[in-house]
Amino acid sequence: MGFPERRTTSVLLTILLFTVVCSIAYAARHVILLFVLSAFFAYLMNPVVKFVQRHSLVFKGPRGAAVVKVYIGILILTVVPAYIFGPAVARRAMHAVDQVPVILDGVSTGDIATQIGDKYAWDDQQKERLKTILLRHKQNFQGLQNWIDSSLSQGARIVGWLALVPIVAMFFLRDGYQIVETAIRVMFGPKHRPRVRMMAEEIHAMLTDYIRAQVFLCALSLGFYTAVLVLFRFPYALALAVLGGILEFIPVVGWMSTAALIVTIGLANDLHWVWMAVLLLLWRVAQDYFNLPRALGHRLEMHPLTVIFAVLGGAEVGGIVGIYLAVPVAASLSLIWRLRAAPVESPLVELPASESPPSLIEIGHD
Repeated sequence: MGFPERRTTSVLLTILLFTVVCSIAYAARHVILLFVLSAFFAYLMNPVVKFVQRHSLVFKGPRGAAVVKVYIGILILTVVPAYIFGPAVARRAMHAVDQVPVILDGVSTGDIATQIGDKYAWDDQQKERLKTILLRHKQNFQGLQNWIDSSLSQGARIVGWLALVPIVAMFFLRDGYQIVETAIRVMFGPKHRPRVRMMAEEIHAMLTDYIRAQVFLCALSLGFYTAVLVLFRFPYALALAVLGGILEFIPVVGWMSTAALIVTIGLANDLHWVWMAVLLLLWRVAQDYFNLPRALGHRLEMHPLTVIFAVLGGAEVGGIVGIYLAVPVAASLSLIWRLRAAPVESPLVELPASESPPSLIEIGHD
């Protein structure tokens, strides 16, 4: 059999190269994820850095100095509350963790049915019915303890790993353009660099708008949750509102988790949980069909159904982190597809390696 022709060899080598790159990316997925999350944190902090850079009274102008000032401010805002409230929160958390085995033991044996029945003045028949249901699922409750222990251990590792995100983001904030420009020079030839730069600029502008819109939506959700929780006199109203505002960053799963938690607390405390569920549903409709399109503008137009499919795919690939990254990744791929044949009109030009241009994040669209 003769040697394959040149075109067949080129296709086979391309497939082999693609397979090798995908394998390397999968093996280094945790490192890649760290850099992606750091880039998002840099986009989140960039408006603050710009404000400090323009209005600072000391060392006004240098971007590196502005980044250092912002990080010092973040450190102060983190350490002071942790020093004041940290010990009390830690004691309550440890107490809650210690109570978990006791509660699970009562659930698996059915004894908790008696405690609940005595609290709500149930008759003996209702207590026995609940106890029978709990005993049927005894094995599931016994395995739940092991799952909670492993989840707490894994959560501690994730928190420690995420502590590296602000450190890596600091370099993106300071040297974003140089990093992107070096990557383009290494990975692409002179013929393709202008188009790649144009795509990088558009993706950069899209991500800037996306982060800005997410912050705006989180602020709206914080205000809404605070108002309705205080109105219905829910316990821990401010804490629940802050949690709901933060979880708004996570598409679909974030607001669903917040709604489930609020309704559960309302049901457990015999509050107006039905009206609360209706208000939460109406707020979700307002967010998805009124606030979200106006916050994102025309640069990132994605139908809510597309967002749901992207989130489901991200959950299968990367779990919670995949859910968070699903929407911007899908929007970036859609943008690259639309720009693949567009004329090159990037404001960036081929720069000599000796020049030191401003940060790509700094020159993004405001």
